[in-house]
Amino acid sequence: WRRFGGSTEGQVPDHRVAPPPGAPGLVVARGKDPASNVRAALERIGGLRHFVKRGEVVLVKPNIGWERTPAQGANTDPTVLAAVILACRDAGAREVIVGDCPVNDAGRTYAMSGLREAAERAGARVVLPADAGTLTVRLSSSLGNWPVFAPLVRADKILNLPVAKHHGSSRVTAGMKNWFGITLHERARFHAALDRTIADLAALVRPTLTIVDATRVLMRNGPRGGNLADVREHHAVAVSADPVAIDAWAADLLGAPRQEVEYLALAAAKGLGKVDYRALGLTEITT
Repeated sequence: WRRFGGSTEGQVPDHRVAPPPGAPGLVVARGKDPASNVRAALERIGGLRHFVKRGEVVLVKPNIGWERTPAQGANTDPTVLAAVILACRDAGAREVIVGDCPVNDAGRTYAMSGLREAAERAGARVVLPADAGTLTVRLSSSLGNWPVFAPLVRADKILNLPVAKHHGSSRVTAGMKNWFGITLHERARFHAALDRTIADLAALVRPTLTIVDATRVLMRNGPRGGNLADVREHHAVAVSADPVAIDAWAADLLGAPRQEVEYLALAAAKGLGKVDYRALGLTEITT
């Protein structure tokens, strides 16, 4: 590492792990119990022990963006987060770190969302942006160097754990859009070329797995939401190692035409995954 602008400059490691032979490319588990959905989906894609090894440090990156309750569907569901943390511990992870860079006040958002309490009860270390520190990385040729959430660089494995929901500009927010939460630095600049930035961030951060929470889905007036009438209970959890495929699935769930979700094609053109998730071998489970 070397010093740069008051933080440390480095690169975000490639955290990808190929699923085991014969495993489906995308698993969707549906049932009333979110924890059972998590366990079933992870088991069907090859078991988390295939992706996370004993002694590793795992960063779990939920969407903790807004001062909203779980029922409002703007953040990752606490029960889903807890189940993922417990699966990491069962796989032998030495430490599980949970953190995000919220749009609203971090302390209040972590508390109101129920995610801090759920994560700590499950045995994770919860880190607020102010306590995590930053490391400077090069985001892209257009955005240049940027201070990002330090655990993003230092973790051995990364599990991306977004909530699927509507977004007023990008139409859909799921896995790739969740990387906006890696920094608080001048994030408004990301919206100048929103779809391109989403694809650029997806090229920067290559997670071990993306686990999309679709327990409660904010169908309209996202990403902040607030009105319970905009939320639909889908009772689903999806898992994939392909970040493009799982976001395409989320777009279908939200009824957003894929051609209108421009970042999907941009990310696929970068070789990050396939838009046609059914061609990967979709497996659906009822728990």
